[in-house]
Amino acid sequence: STMFLVGLSGGIASGKSTVVAVLRELGCAVIDADVIAREVVQPHLKAYQQIVRYFGTEILLENGEINREALGNIIFSHPEKRQLLNSITHPEIQKEMLKQILKYFVLGKRPCPSTPGLLPSRSCPSLLCLCDPPTQLSRLMKRNGLSQAEAEARVASQLPLDEKRKLASHVIDNSGDRESTRRQVLRLHARLEDSLDFLWARLAAGTVVAGLGGLVYFLLRHFIS
Repeated sequence: STMFLVGLSGGIASGKSTVVAVLRELGCAVIDADVIAREVVQPHLKAYQQIVRYFGTEILLENGEINREALGNIIFSHPEKRQLLNSITHPEIQKEMLKQILKYFVLGKRPCPSTPGLLPSRSCPSLLCLCDPPTQLSRLMKRNGLSQAEAEARVASQLPLDEKRKLASHVIDNSGDRESTRRQVLRLHARLEDSLDFLWARLAAGTVVAGLGGLVYFLLRHFIS
């Protein structure tokens, strides 16, 4: 099968979920870093223990889980604390993402992991979802129930759009309606399927499968004999 690996990124409220929905329709296996980020901070896991140690028990809910809203309020107003949180969670998220990428390669799926910055440098082309600033602010305020000042602070805490453009291999503009976004994703998907940029991914997948098969054969021979 034609396999490829694309990193998906975008600013807050930039329409990533819409792009993800279309990619899933097309058979892509989306590895959602946001979902993984919630999983790796469950009670008693390594990242959870470190977060509580540095941020205190006041960021916990009554059931012991991390209050994401309370923690978010802290890190959005203190860049140094945001960096600290990233240094705790990113290694754990990265490990889980790489596990899932390997699994989907072996299964012959087309992995599309979000947040390519968490993956090794140049490991895959990147797809940037963006929309014009007024639309982004409007969507964020409506979605999260924020004031304009709060929404602007959330946007300002992220990497500037111009910097994101420089790092992106492909761009999807979500400023228009859902159908406009869908057409862009369909065109890009067709191009990526035929691209030789992903030859390394297919070769890597074949190598992994062959290596695992060889290991199983070796172990079987060892224990049978």
